Amino acid sequence: MATTHEEAPGSAGTARATGPQMAAALAGFREAYPAFDTTARLDDLRATEYARLDALGQTYLDYTGGGLYAVSQLRDHQAMLADVVLGNPHSENLPSKEMTERIGATRARILEFFHASPDEYEVIFTPNATGALRLVGEAYPFGPGDQYLLTFDNHNSVNGIREFARAKGARISYIAVAPPDMRVPHDPLARVLTHSAPSGHRLVGWLSEGLRGGRRGGHNLFAYPAQSNFSGVQHPLEWIAQAQAAGWDVLLDAAAFVPTNRLDLSVWHPDYVSLSFYKIFGYPTGIGALLVRHPALAKLRRPWYAGGNITFSSVQASEAPGAGFYRTPGAAGFEDGTVDYLGIPAIGIGLDHISAIGIDTIHTRVMCLAGWLLTALSELRHSNGTPMVRLYGPAETEMRGATVTVNFADPAGTLIDSQLVERHANAVGISLRSGCHCNPGAREVALGFTEADMKASFRHKEQLSYEEFLHVIDGKTTGAARASMGLASTFADVYRFWEFAASFRDVARADLGRLRRRSTRPEHMIRVAPKDDAGGIHVVFRLPDFRPGNRSPDPGAAGGRLRGGLDGASGLHAGQAVRRRAGGPARGRGRPLALPAPGGHPRGRPPAGPVRPQARPGAARSRQRGRRDVLL
Repeated sequence: MATTHEEAPGSAGTARATGPQMAAALAGFREAYPAFDTTARLDDLRATEYARLDALGQTYLDYTGGGLYAVSQLRDHQAMLADVVLGNPHSENLPSKEMTERIGATRARILEFFHASPDEYEVIFTPNATGALRLVGEAYPFGPGDQYLLTFDNHNSVNGIREFARAKGARISYIAVAPPDMRVPHDPLARVLTHSAPSGHRLVGWLSEGLRGGRRGGHNLFAYPAQSNFSGVQHPLEWIAQAQAAGWDVLLDAAAFVPTNRLDLSVWHPDYVSLSFYKIFGYPTGIGALLVRHPALAKLRRPWYAGGNITFSSVQASEAPGAGFYRTPGAAGFEDGTVDYLGIPAIGIGLDHISAIGIDTIHTRVMCLAGWLLTALSELRHSNGTPMVRLYGPAETEMRGATVTVNFADPAGTLIDSQLVERHANAVGISLRSGCHCNPGAREVALGFTEADMKASFRHKEQLSYEEFLHVIDGKTTGAARASMGLASTFADVYRFWEFAASFRDVARADLGRLRRRSTRPEHMIRVAPKDDAGGIHVVFRLPDFRPGNRSPDPGAAGGRLRGGLDGASGLHAGQAVRRRAGGPARGRGRPLALPAPGGHPRGRPPAGPVRPQARPGAARSRQRGRRDVLL
């Protein structure tokens, strides 16, 4: 636990996240990225609107998974609800009419935010981006011979539309992406692909080839993400007009793009745009939208109707398909049941918050941070010179977002399980995300999985129980660790992640699972008590108070038996057992045990970065409540 052999990756790195190296790193960063200083207002907001991050010691790097809300958003929404009586909008009473007006105002605010003309676009509220994508999938008028074209790099909810297309007789084609940048090849001669077409689907090497496959006069749909939620690569928005000129409708998944980039729908005119608002500003969750052009909306044919999306229906007049109901025109005809009417006004509050900051300011900040992090990670090396990090996506900031996806490799070049990396990150208060990130195509290309590898996973799936299926796919769910920046990110956050990554230097994958993970919070620090009469040393841990009924402590967290040795200053040598004192309380907390850094900084001096903000004094006290000293 206390030697370089027992120290968990990440722990000493975060402990070193203050001091002259950090200050020098920050100075170098500001010199390399002078535009960062134009975003200083976001530092003030971090200290006020997002102060909970530092108060709780959280380094949050999962903005692609979900944005963070500002305290003022909650306050303003609560104040609005407290001052008015609002009712279900499907009525004509006064609270309902008030709510209907507020929903209409929010639709107008969304169009304004994206510079979309109400003469061209409609806003349909959905539960999330997935709900918007399902709406398109189930209602798009695919027919025999029509085409559904999509990139390998797509969210599962875009991939899932192929089931609607297949059921209606349409063909499915995938456009290849090429590692390591994970872009669609721009060179028409680039026919050498590292992956094969999914069975029953056509694989094309570039966009123009895929567009030529559309049925003339038919209903052909092209779907792609403006920004990959896996690699951060940004696919060209110019594809929209190119596809439309070839007779295709375009579905743009903008969920990962719009939180930190401007989507101007007066410049780009996709037919369908899916998004989730919580990814932009954190609150409320459970509300997304489909932005749809009027002609594209007119094409959609829903396979059913429900309360909330019809004007009138009958039981007795329902003898034929499509008979016995009249669907409400416009957006309301595509919103099932009662929308989250009390939550919808919070969308306007969130958009006002982003507008007050400026989406371009947010973009500048996160791209400065991403640029530094990409360079810093790419320079990490083990002592034998092998790279410590394998990056998936562009190594430069051009045409990419602030999503950085990597795997760590040991000195032999063997990849370390990203879920294990995430667990180590959790132990030191860094929030990453591991897995395939709901983007199986990008994962399979990035990690080199073949069609045969994946087909074996689904063989006989109907005959397998869920537990048996999990056994079959064991080893094929390997993914990558993703760090993504957002509006509340600081340089301290990315520097701390770099320190965490650097702590994997010279750690073999086979040894990693046996390493003890230790938090660097003050209440988890190892301390040494005085020697007893027999000359033994008491090593004191401070552990959470696990009461009956609570979950057992993580065996890799702060606590448990020491199996390796402490450093020489402790007087206990590697391999010696730690003797447990027979009865009695701990004889004082003693002095902190100085832990050596695991290998020091990897090759050379660290890149530039700032001192991590200190937590509030009250937060440190609150974290110490409910703790107990355990004497080993």
